[in-house]
Amino acid sequence: MSRGAPFPRRYHSAGRGSLGLVAARASVYVETSVVSYLVARPTRDIVLAAHQRLTRTWWSSRSAFDLFVSDFVLDEARAGDASAASKRLRALRGISTLQVTPDVARLAVALLTGGGLPAKATLDAFHVAIATANGVDYLLTWNCKHIANATLRGKIEGICRAEGFSAPAICTPEELPPGNPK
Repeated sequence: MSRGAPFPRRYHSAGRGSLGLVAARASVYVETSVVSYLVARPTRDIVLAAHQRLTRTWWSSRSAFDLFVSDFVLDEARAGDASAASKRLRALRGISTLQVTPDVARLAVALLTGGGLPAKATLDAFHVAIATANGVDYLLTWNCKHIANATLRGKIEGICRAEGFSAPAICTPEELPPGNPK
């Protein structure tokens, strides 16, 4: 469990007169690539089309999760074509925003200097650090070059542990079952 993180909220009181605790919904940090696939124009590329379909299927079940983004996600979603940016921002409307804290900044630097992520992947380091420092259960992404990369994942998790945090499960919409897996 990370220091001072409000998540994961694995359990909460079942209410007055309750005999125990009930499992809370899983928390998911939605990285920018997911919303980009969600609202992108259809493509003829078979792999990208499959990613779009999987993303839309997952998105339709998002109410089973507590979703979070960061200002970095919102800034990236605003970039590019105005029409596409508008669609991305509309999809993200109402999702809670996690902030950059001193722990987030320290962890992002550790990820970059410790070999968890290459120096050119500063934004990716912040996505991982924000989700991790806030104790989010899952970091959802289609960024398989740096974030959902099997060759980097162990190093990312090791650096997070060394800094006193438990990394979220980093996955794509294909890997996170629709609905609440808890």
